Amino acid sequence: MELFEAITKRASVRRLRPAEVPDADLDRILDAGRRAPSGMNRQPICFIVIKEPDTLGKLAQAQECIGQVELAIAIAADPGKSPFWLEDVAAATENMLLAITALGYASVWIEGRLLRAEAEHKHVLGVPEEMRLMVVLPVGLPDQPVQQAAKRSLQEMVHWGRYGQACG
Repeated sequence: MELFEAITKRASVRRLRPAEVPDADLDRILDAGRRAPSGMNRQPICFIVIKEPDTLGKLAQAQECIGQVELAIAIAADPGKSPFWLEDVAAATENMLLAITALGYASVWIEGRLLRAEAEHKHVLGVPEEMRLMVVLPVGLPDQPVQQAAKRSLQEMVHWGRYGQACG
């Protein structure tokens, strides 16, 4: 799938079914995250590939769909390595979501419910105390057809030269 098609098709899918993800596809997804921009190129993030059913089951406390797949990828960061660690997590996450979509899989960016019990989830994954566990991406197939959520029009979002100025 071409980039702009993946951008148009990417959707947050919470009803997933398991998919066997070949190592070559997993490597492409991880590499997409690795190649994301990083403030001052500090690269304070790491990825945790999760395939163990027991671990996926424990992480499903954050979002049920994690327990429905055979693969999830967690993104952790070391805030001590960069003042831009949160932006780096976001950039890597979006790159990985686009790669997941382009390869024909589906996922959802799980953060809020994960962070509510971050210490517990860090313990499950062995993430050091000084690091933050920010995102889990379950990777599977949608269990029904999905469409990207409605987005505001460009006319509503774009300002020209100054805030409040519409085009032409």
